[in-house]
Amino acid sequence: MRFGACTPHARAYGGLAALCLCAIVAGGCAERNNVKAHVKSIPWAATARKRPIAPQFENASYQEAALTPELDLDIEPPPSPLLNVNFVPARPRVPVASSAAGSPTRFEPPTIVPQLTAQETETAQQQTNLSLSIAERNVGFTRGRTLNASQSDLVSKVRSFVTEAREAAHNGDWTRASNAAKKAQVLSEELARSL
Repeated sequence: MRFGACTPHARAYGGLAALCLCAIVAGGCAERNNVKAHVKSIPWAATARKRPIAPQFENASYQEAALTPELDLDIEPPPSPLLNVNFVPARPRVPVASSAAGSPTRFEPPTIVPQLTAQETETAQQQTNLSLSIAERNVGFTRGRTLNASQSDLVSKVRSFVTEAREAAHNGDWTRASNAAKKAQVLSEELARSL
């Protein structure tokens, strides 16, 4: 090791020593700094016995104060900005178009149906019909039985999937119909196992 080389520990100790020296120099002499502020303390009991001193007016008397005229300033308040402002715009008047049939038309969102070949469509139809018949047969086993909450929930789910599958088949979406029917079949089999 070279003479005069500083390690990180030596630098830290040197900095700490310099900081302590600055604190001692800035603090000054301990004997001179021992001066206490002399504050006269008054006990609480003594303050309770004291009465406040009322200020004395030099040139004013109560009679003179009674002679001063009262000023009635009748100033109207400024008009409220809330009364004149209309925050909601008036609704536009649009004539209602009457339909020829007299009943409102229901908007049907467009459905995107994947293009299936004739063979795939036939397979999906067969699978949908098979799954629907199995699901309806399993739900039929529950008629006349007392069901607990989970079984009743399964029955309602199976029925909703059957309805969804029939609607999809009616619209020609055999992929969605097959998927919904398969879900109904799986749930109905679970229901049949729980009976």
